[in-house]
Amino acid sequence: MAGQQLTAPPARPWLGRGAPSAASLHIRPTRPAVSEAATGFPAIGDYGFLSDCEHTCLVSAAGAVEWLCLPVPHAPSVFGAVLDRGAGTFRVGPVGTTAPVSRRYLPGTMILETSWQTPTGWLQVHDFLAVQGGHGEVFPDWLARSPGDHAAGGVLVRLLTCLYGEVEVVMSCEPRFAHGAEAAWWRDEGGDLTAVPTIGRDAGEGDDVRLRLRSDLPMAVGATTTRARHRMSAGERRFVALALGADDPPKDLIAADDAKRGTSGFWLDWLSRGTFPDHRWREPLQRAALTLKGLTYAPTGALLAAASTSLPESLGGERNWDYRYTWVRDSSFALWGLHALGFNAEAEDFLHFIADRLDTCSGTPNGPASDPASDAGRDGIAHTACGAASPLQVLYAVDGSTDLAERVVPHLTGYAGTGPVRVGNDAYEQKQLDIFGAVVDCVYLHACRQNTLPEHAWQLVSTVEAYVLAHWREPDRGIWEVRGEPQHFTSSKVMCWVALDRGSQLAQMRGDWERAERWRGAAEQIHADVCARAVDDRGRFVQAYGSTQLDASLLLLPLVRFLPAGDERLRATVRGIADELGVDGMVRRYETATTDDGFTDDEGAFTACSFWLVSALVDIGELDRACALCQRLLDAASPLGLYGEELEPTTSQQLGNFPQAFTHLALINAVLHVIRAEHVKAASAGTDDRHGEASHVRQ
Repeated sequence: MAGQQLTAPPARPWLGRGAPSAASLHIRPTRPAVSEAATGFPAIGDYGFLSDCEHTCLVSAAGAVEWLCLPVPHAPSVFGAVLDRGAGTFRVGPVGTTAPVSRRYLPGTMILETSWQTPTGWLQVHDFLAVQGGHGEVFPDWLARSPGDHAAGGVLVRLLTCLYGEVEVVMSCEPRFAHGAEAAWWRDEGGDLTAVPTIGRDAGEGDDVRLRLRSDLPMAVGATTTRARHRMSAGERRFVALALGADDPPKDLIAADDAKRGTSGFWLDWLSRGTFPDHRWREPLQRAALTLKGLTYAPTGALLAAASTSLPESLGGERNWDYRYTWVRDSSFALWGLHALGFNAEAEDFLHFIADRLDTCSGTPNGPASDPASDAGRDGIAHTACGAASPLQVLYAVDGSTDLAERVVPHLTGYAGTGPVRVGNDAYEQKQLDIFGAVVDCVYLHACRQNTLPEHAWQLVSTVEAYVLAHWREPDRGIWEVRGEPQHFTSSKVMCWVALDRGSQLAQMRGDWERAERWRGAAEQIHADVCARAVDDRGRFVQAYGSTQLDASLLLLPLVRFLPAGDERLRATVRGIADELGVDGMVRRYETATTDDGFTDDEGAFTACSFWLVSALVDIGELDRACALCQRLLDAASPLGLYGEELEPTTSQQLGNFPQAFTHLALINAVLHVIRAEHVKAASAGTDDRHGEASHVRQ
């Protein structure tokens, strides 16, 4: 669609300035995390994450693929050992040795390198999901976005090299389809071994989830497993390739090497398009950006909240959710982070994805829903058909499907025995008003970056603004999508203000003065309402109207410029959050004992909130304290630089679904806050050390 050129000045920084003072951080030494020997499962943080921007998988340190879903990320797993040791696995590694001596990503890529020392030699394995050049001359009809110059190869490649001595290696491929319920039936297809579910024995059935295995290792087929065992000598190289559908695996080692070069080139080229400061924390920024890119779903432009389902927020608890979907909020926030690093194409694709959802619902381009009552969920959100009280659901499948009904998979025991295992997520039926502020701010930032406002984006804003104007006074489930009763959550009201504030500025950019004035007036009304009803007797913003509880989502208030930097109410709020929700400097979302979220068990520290606190400390001038906390959080990353949803404060053990987009976005913003403050400090001292400059931070 044609876009309208903008004449407005660059966007103001959304990264908060002047966040209030936080209490001193009391950091205790960490204790060892729960071991694999104690649970029978690898630690969540020990998994490696692979992606080709269409498929994702998790690989244990022992060299076993323990999570892979086909044909789309929210489909049933074919390897699911992360949720049940009998739900399917695919290992390549040395016989008798599982603990590697070294594990890393090749710099700037999503290629995982694992090295083992055995009693007789050294083995190195490179694992990657192949990315290839283009789609050829004919583009598949399932593409909703322009394919670009690269596409998922649909193949998991594993390259083995004996570095020294002799190493006996083993390959064991035991898929279990339908979340572990269906064993594999192997058949020979011209030398390749193909696995389909046992229900797919009849010709043609099950081929949408078939696996095709090719290797130069000598393979043998058992009842449900294909195995290989071979003694490799120094300098010897072998390959194993698993095609994840109709794609062809590499035919030989030369082709596998070519796939590695092409995949490496794709990731290095993508990363080189970003703008990263010359700083000691450059590598964590790059790894966070690569992880966010890996969580994108290229065919539609959607972004996964995480690669997994039902990894627990606390061992033995029941807060186990399916995050293999695109949350409107999480995706919008994550794209703020990519924008800050100079990556703009991902935001454009995601906004098209959201605009497509409006088109699907209306039946006409970006039109309003026709029947507010039909097919709405318990919070008034349509989820299986058009005609919605809300123009957008809270979350969608990455292919755009809308019915995400939640159910329990009873035959899976869950990670470390922590059930239930859930697929689907009933939050799609909820009303969460804050999502609209996240979307409009994403449009606003993108428009200012690109100096243009595409028509589809403006129609998206117009539709969202109409809904916010009509519904901002209503209670909702909030940013944490509680399953208790709806409330007037402060953060939801503030994000409604964000929607109208940014929408007014976008309307002004277009010269639509009537809308600009009307939306500005409504934004001021919300602002006054929040300041009047969401501040307690101690001068602190509270979780919800009428509540006395704090909530870490209130750390967003300075970040979205709700009040001036030095406002004492903000300062008191962040001090209270640090004091009352902080544990060893890390931040919990809220007090689970006093918040009606539908559950009674506890949870760990929410890592994104802890990074938000870093930003707040920078804003109030506590740079040394912010640096210390930021360094501690960076040190708490997994061995591969990844984060789940939560951290157990005293052990830094990763908890929750993994890796999580929201956390990596918060990391980017916190690190850029620190880097910018270091540069300002150096400049004011007259040293102007350019290594700390972050000119790409939103200005």
